Amino acid sequence: MPRNEPTEVTDGWGGERSPKRRKAVRYGVPVAVAGVSAAMIGLVPAFAGSAPDLPKISAQDLIAKVAKSDVQQLSGTVRVTTDLGLPSLPGVGGGAGGFGGAQDGGAQGGEGASAAPQQKLMELASGAHTLRVAADGPEKQRVSIVDKAAEYSLVHNGKDVWAYDSGSNTAVHNTAPGDRSGKQHRAPEGLPKDLKTATPQDLAKQALEAAGDTTSVSVDGTAKVAGRDAYQLLIKPKQAGSTVGSIRVAVDAANGVPLKFTLTPKSGGAAAVDVGYTNVDFAKPAASTFSFTPPKGAKVVDGDKERATAQREHGKDAPSRKHLAKDMDGMDVIGKGWTSIATIKGDGPGLPSGKDKAKGAGGDVGKFLDSIGDKVDGKFGSGRVFSTRLVNALVTDNGTVYVGAVDKQTLINAANAAK
Repeated sequence: MPRNEPTEVTDGWGGERSPKRRKAVRYGVPVAVAGVSAAMIGLVPAFAGSAPDLPKISAQDLIAKVAKSDVQQLSGTVRVTTDLGLPSLPGVGGGAGGFGGAQDGGAQGGEGASAAPQQKLMELASGAHTLRVAADGPEKQRVSIVDKAAEYSLVHNGKDVWAYDSGSNTAVHNTAPGDRSGKQHRAPEGLPKDLKTATPQDLAKQALEAAGDTTSVSVDGTAKVAGRDAYQLLIKPKQAGSTVGSIRVAVDAANGVPLKFTLTPKSGGAAAVDVGYTNVDFAKPAASTFSFTPPKGAKVVDGDKERATAQREHGKDAPSRKHLAKDMDGMDVIGKGWTSIATIKGDGPGLPSGKDKAKGAGGDVGKFLDSIGDKVDGKFGSGRVFSTRLVNALVTDNGTVYVGAVDKQTLINAANAAK
């Protein structure tokens, strides 16, 4: 096979997968990558420096290089810029629980809310942000979000996990659960896995796992990223209904680490998701990088204590990620690859209309929804489509939801076929 030509990849990482895992990769990953529900990302407008002259490499070999990369130590700065086309809604953004809710690791509302990781990470869903990151194996990671005059940090060091917001001078402490041997501690649920979700490595892994017979993968030249030589891996959906135009991943030529991730929508324009290092060092970070002591005068919240209190107060009604996961398992997915669509069956009235005075105070809710959604009709009945640059959702009048990184007509076709 000629090298550096588009190559179909049926299994981005190799090896056997369970049926459930294969299904998740086949159907779920494209939606997750496109929506980044995954929640976050972006980078400098263009690659800096001239393209280096590197040995030719095939797409399969470059993917294998990424898969074999096992860099455990690094530090650097990541530039994050995201433009998903989401509307700005007043009053959104406060009060999230410390580490994702009462049963998965953190302070619940109240005192710990200003240092809640979920709230801060959601802020990465729009605009431009700068992150400082560091890692030294599975037990030591640090991510700091530096915006304006404030800084927000997540620090995992062995059994201790701290979240600190300099704006409110509030720190939340949690104890990381240990493994069966009790020797290794992982960050609590609700924190990004290994605190790396907003970095190119994690995003690239998701995109490569999605590679299959619905995807074209090729090596598209070289680049200089954060002062390092890199190959450019180009990932493009083959399916016409996808809203994703392409994903470009800059892969470090020396160690296989993804240095930059750029997702461009089919509609064109600026990248919707673009994340990359502006500088990176693969040397072992200083031990002091992962040390944290609350500053003098800081409000310190015991996340373990608040979580235990919430569990006593709410009992079986307390939020649970396990319950949420169980509900998600019941979600139907139709189609495959980049045009897979998640569906949730409705069993009653859907969204209110601006003309429906009985739903919402004076129809105000319905009028607002009418202003941001397009009314559509088909064999399924009628409903409303809500759109961003990547993800579209159709909510029918009976409450059934169809959502995916697909265009509006593909959603309508899916709803008609399911009727």
